[in-house]
Amino acid sequence: MTEDDIRLAQRLADAAGEAIRPYFRARFTSERKADASPVTEADRAAESAMRAILEAERPQDGIVGEEYGATREGAERVWVLDPIDGTRSFVAGRAIFGTLVALVEAGAPVLGVIDQPVQRERWIGAVGRPTTLNGAPINTRVCGTLGDAILATTGPAYFKPDEMAAYHRCIAPARDSIWGGDCYNYGLLSLGQLDAVVEAGLKLYDFAALVPVVEGAGGAMRDWQGGRLGAESKGQVVAVGDARLLEPILALLNA
Repeated sequence: MTEDDIRLAQRLADAAGEAIRPYFRARFTSERKADASPVTEADRAAESAMRAILEAERPQDGIVGEEYGATREGAERVWVLDPIDGTRSFVAGRAIFGTLVALVEAGAPVLGVIDQPVQRERWIGAVGRPTTLNGAPINTRVCGTLGDAILATTGPAYFKPDEMAAYHRCIAPARDSIWGGDCYNYGLLSLGQLDAVVEAGLKLYDFAALVPVVEGAGGAMRDWQGGRLGAESKGQVVAVGDARLLEPILALLNA
């Protein structure tokens, strides 16, 4: 991962934002995919714009995208794209969705961008560097006990029944919990507004960009067994702003 990669990731986010903004709170076509999740003209336009840049400038790298699948997936370096993470929020006119751009090297996320193109907020995380929001370094907040923590998750539909029960075990002793937010929750965690996010049912394009952002701000992201997240992870995710929260949350998830 190089400075050129970081600049390219920002250009990809710029291109996606240019494609998305004309559709926000406007007329557009949408449909349901096989998994019943929505997809819109904006999703497809944004991913197409990012893929065109990558094919022109990084033809040797792989691409994994939510809308158009995998190209050269076995490459050592793979760009992972989610043009609109939070399509339901986008359709409802809520500016808490985001474009996710990640670079995965040897199966591990090393660079991530969360871009909110309407509010023009951009988080950038890269291994070995502090996470920034619109160019300014940010940090997670100190919160070492679950009783002081605010937890978040996107929604109950993403949990299987046993996973839902596990999530409820986590929020029972917490200070508070919120629903909704998709990738925006991880940006808020990195900014010190939330303390933990617990999710299940995620794909690589849902979480790859989040790992460098959270960890570069001083937090930690793991799977529900405490393992590091990568291309082979199964989609059960825990993010914490203070690493001391990781052990009690994992214990409750696996009780």
